[in-house]
Amino acid sequence: MRKHFDFWSIVVIGLTLILFVMALLIQGFTHDVLLEAGVFLVSVKLILMGHKNSVLAIETEKRLDQIYDLLRRQNSSQTSETRG
Repeated sequence: MRKHFDFWSIVVIGLTLILFVMALLIQGFTHDVLLEAGVFLVSVKLILMGHKNSVLAIETEKRLDQIYDLLRRQNSSQTSETRG
């Protein structure tokens, strides 16, 4: 989890959850809870999007490294063929 979220992201996640629970306890289960739930769900969605982007960035970097290695091997084999 730490490789996808930095310290401040974890702080924001915790603070959002604490504020949501406080709003539920203070306001109770009234019609305003729908607004609070909507804000909470938007925050969760942003957090999930950030996590997905982090995972995709790592996968993209691995794929680019594989392409780089493949091109480097291809270039070195072409260089050795022209010498020999």
